Amino acid sequence: MILLVLLATFLKFSWTTVNGLHCDQMLHSHQPPLNGIPSKLLNSVKPADVAGFASIGLHMHSTKLSNVVSRLQELMSMFNPALMDAYLEETDINAPQFARGGTLLEQAEEASRYLQNNPHSWKLLLLFVQVDQFYACDQQEVEAVITSAISEVDAGLQLLRDQLKRTLVSVALWDGENDTFQNKLCPCLEQHQDGEVRLVKATLTHALQASLDELLVKRRWYSGKDDFGVILQNKPLVTHLSPTNVSLFMSFIHFNEGYEEIGKPLSESQASHEADKLMLHLWTNLLQPASDKHNTDDNGNIIALQCPTVDRPFLRTEGNSPTSHGGNASPVIRPNTGTPMHCEDIGPSHSTPASVHELRPGDIRVVAAVGDSLTAGNGIASSPANVLDVLTQYRGLSWSVGGDDNLTTVTTLPNILKHFNANVTGYSVGRGKQYTPQAFLNQAVAGAKSKDLPSQVRALVARMKNDSSINFGSDWKVITVFIGGNDLCDYCYNSLFYSVESYIQNIQESLDYLHKEVPRALVNLVEPLHIIPLREMHVDASLKCPTWLVNILCPCVILPKSNSTALEKLDQLNRKYQLMLSELVESGRYDTRPDFTVVTQPFFRDIIVPRLPDGRPDRSFFSADCFHLSQKAQTQMARSLWNNMLETLGNKTSLQGFSGDIQLKCPSKTSPFIRTYRNSNYTYAAPPPTPAPNTNWGSDFSCVDLAPSQSVPTSVHKLRPADIKVVGAVGDSTTAGTGAKAKNLLELSREYKGVSWSIGGDRTLDTVTTLPNILRKFNSALKGFSKGQGSRQKGFNMAAAGAKASDIPNQIQALIKAMREHKEVNFDKDWKLLTIFVGGNDLCHYCNDQNNLSPSNYRRNLMLALDKLYHEVPRLLVNLVEIMQIDTLKQVKKNTLGCSLLQRTSCPCVINPTENSPEIEEVKRINLEYQAEIHNLISGSRYDGKEDFAVVLQPFLHNSFIPFIGEGEADTTLFSVDCFHISERAHAEMSIALWNNMLEPVGRKQAYNNFTYDRSKIHCPTESSPFLFTKVNSARRQPWTTTAASHTTSTTQTVVMHRCATPLPLWVPVVVGVVSLLVGIAFACFTCSFVLQRRSKIQCPVEMKATGF
Repeated sequence: MILLVLLATFLKFSWTTVNGLHCDQMLHSHQPPLNGIPSKLLNSVKPADVAGFASIGLHMHSTKLSNVVSRLQELMSMFNPALMDAYLEETDINAPQFARGGTLLEQAEEASRYLQNNPHSWKLLLLFVQVDQFYACDQQEVEAVITSAISEVDAGLQLLRDQLKRTLVSVALWDGENDTFQNKLCPCLEQHQDGEVRLVKATLTHALQASLDELLVKRRWYSGKDDFGVILQNKPLVTHLSPTNVSLFMSFIHFNEGYEEIGKPLSESQASHEADKLMLHLWTNLLQPASDKHNTDDNGNIIALQCPTVDRPFLRTEGNSPTSHGGNASPVIRPNTGTPMHCEDIGPSHSTPASVHELRPGDIRVVAAVGDSLTAGNGIASSPANVLDVLTQYRGLSWSVGGDDNLTTVTTLPNILKHFNANVTGYSVGRGKQYTPQAFLNQAVAGAKSKDLPSQVRALVARMKNDSSINFGSDWKVITVFIGGNDLCDYCYNSLFYSVESYIQNIQESLDYLHKEVPRALVNLVEPLHIIPLREMHVDASLKCPTWLVNILCPCVILPKSNSTALEKLDQLNRKYQLMLSELVESGRYDTRPDFTVVTQPFFRDIIVPRLPDGRPDRSFFSADCFHLSQKAQTQMARSLWNNMLETLGNKTSLQGFSGDIQLKCPSKTSPFIRTYRNSNYTYAAPPPTPAPNTNWGSDFSCVDLAPSQSVPTSVHKLRPADIKVVGAVGDSTTAGTGAKAKNLLELSREYKGVSWSIGGDRTLDTVTTLPNILRKFNSALKGFSKGQGSRQKGFNMAAAGAKASDIPNQIQALIKAMREHKEVNFDKDWKLLTIFVGGNDLCHYCNDQNNLSPSNYRRNLMLALDKLYHEVPRLLVNLVEIMQIDTLKQVKKNTLGCSLLQRTSCPCVINPTENSPEIEEVKRINLEYQAEIHNLISGSRYDGKEDFAVVLQPFLHNSFIPFIGEGEADTTLFSVDCFHISERAHAEMSIALWNNMLEPVGRKQAYNNFTYDRSKIHCPTESSPFLFTKVNSARRQPWTTTAASHTTSTTQTVVMHRCATPLPLWVPVVVGVVSLLVGIAFACFTCSFVLQRRSKIQCPVEMKATGF
């Protein structure tokens, strides 16, 4: 017995040490389940008891899922090495996955034959239902599709039950393959906008999940045989939490906290990271629920590997972890949603008014609206149990533009207006999408964001102009604009794309178009609702809200933890959206003629969540998904909007209390008009004074840990910022600082090297932001930076205006010579940082010298330079900055001699060709090839042979774009007087972007530029990540932690374990354990033999004495 305990302890130590998995409950059941009490067999299976493993439901395109399943089997083999033995015997490197081209039933047949090879062992079979196979192009097809899928699962389960014993089947929904494949299966998805696709996919996934649960309950799969059971994973595996597409303008999508170009495969490290994350979710769903739930980050990602515990050591079954089924809300009796109208003065003006400031309700002839799903009417009349019906757009019930029935039964703005003018038109009726006839002037689109608003208003105006029932020039119109909720839901994916500036720019473009095109119109601009209180619907489990579904629809609002930094940023953005709408309107931009105005309606500025008498949120105000609003809430919205329209500016209600009885206000004889700024005697706030041009592009610095390593590191992979003693740079005019501070053409040729982004050292960081000025905060004795103008104090800045990639090897040679000869530089022992950035001039002149400036020669020249550095310079970290997308320079325009003439001279191959011409398309293609070549150059192991040398690609310019001001006008403050060279402001932005890239792991670096001025954008090293990132220290796997481990909160991205090769082969601890057992047995035998021999010697004299000898 002592030997068994010693062996168990030793084996446990081996697994923990070798694999980094610190789980206590990693051994087999003390009493294997097959010998236990019959009624508890299935419910007492531990992970270590599983000796057979298989998965079915995969198709030929299930690449991601195959990787996830493979990793799960590797993980489970740590609990039972016998599982890995079977895994290694497979000819395919993936776990057993059967007949991918066959039906689920055919796969089940093959899997059962495979698993029957272990008749006396417990087996785990994963049955995947892939959502991407079941999309229906017509909503009426959805129920048939779901029924077919459920029938197929049921048949597969029956076959498995008949043929297998000692088996646990875990059923899981999977929605994680690429969108291109899904669109091939269902081409109609391409017709939907991004938000609509996301809503359809999420809702269908929920319907499938609910139907599977209903099947398992109805067929008693949860409570089957004692040696066979089925469990449904309580959450689907979904990878599409990010928007499927943000914009052609942005051309990238979010992955964790990095961005990848659309259509471009994830890098190997990113794909590995994603597979690890999904495997963690799959593993967590397999175990009994843990009592400690603190194993997720602010975005809901699992950051710790859950271990079986002493009190919950088993794989989850319905017997050991009962769950509630059919988690639908109780039926709610629909209240009467009509509203009494007591207004008496309801007549129109005696003659059609010419001024919008004299507009009475009875004068309004046309109503219209644009916005998102709250205006489109998604799920307004859905029953609490029918989540799938949220896809139905009840446009006739929409608060601002619906016209079903009349005000006595349905409260909407048009039905209120019908009370004043029975001839009102434009409202939507019934159900349907925005392009259907019944939608009429309700052009809202489900899932829309502010970026979609311009296209909506164009479609709206086209419908108005083309409808014979509308006198476009004479009829008075009320148009309600309400957008922004979905921007807030996704802001954490791309804070720049969903910034206040982008939001306001989209709103302004839309209002500008209405102002230009539509006569006689009053626009209700409704502030986006204060969205954070809606989180309360997903805190109380008794409400039975489908929270995981809303996590997909609105992750940036639902996933952050209470009091987290992420939630605070969301609230600030929400408030800025609201504030900036008012500032836009009060600019007077839309009050230039008497027949048009925009009025901000603020009733959603703050909201009070409706509550039941017991204090819980009242779900009856929400649709079945607890995200969209029911008719009960839409009724209150219509009442509040109407009352806001009759309230004077400056005294409008800004609090929406859903549960109160909101009485409709009436126009009076003294105040008969819909309120505008003029008839409210309201004076717009004076615009803030135009700030003086900023001449200080410094930055604030908040980093605390500034110390160097305790001893000078010998490895570049353990290099802290304070360890850097010397900086250098090579490149072209950008690094030389050409024209950075020029105020006229005469100063354009000056090289302001002291403000150069990667090597300048003028003044301090407070006033000049450069990479050396940041590094001087860590090491004030830094050497090599350039100062002032010209070459007198250039330091190790070897860049030259007009340089191409072919000039870099010579610049490197000069740099090495200068470093060797510098008296204050210890060439062999000082750590050096070098930044290389070149290629702009190659692209600008490519059309004139295609052979010498080819992508292959671009790579060759960089390789020659890096090779020289690799062989001759010790202790060096190289920042290789990726070439920007240079065609964006065509957007930089200014009516000056410098910009019209010199820009063409400086970059003829980019500026001179017309937009979309073959010539510019060729430059774009070569640009991408340059980027590809630079990736290929350092992606291998060419520069990995020395411990004190590394090259890191910094990709912040990979997806480059230029910020805009006004309507399509590029922000020229980022450029010098020739609209080609960059200004001091752009140098500051590039230095911050480079520094922040240096603190981001390889494979997860920000691949776009965020050139918006903010003094607080500089990131800091953290206690857990104190080093400058290289390929090596980025790839090292973070140790797996248990849910009991403490987690350090930081601003870095999700901490998930990364797959890497196990330090020792999996058979090593087994062999060591067996050897230890044999040694232990031998030692025990020797000990027993010695004791018995000693005892016999003692007994012998006693016996002799007793007999008298």
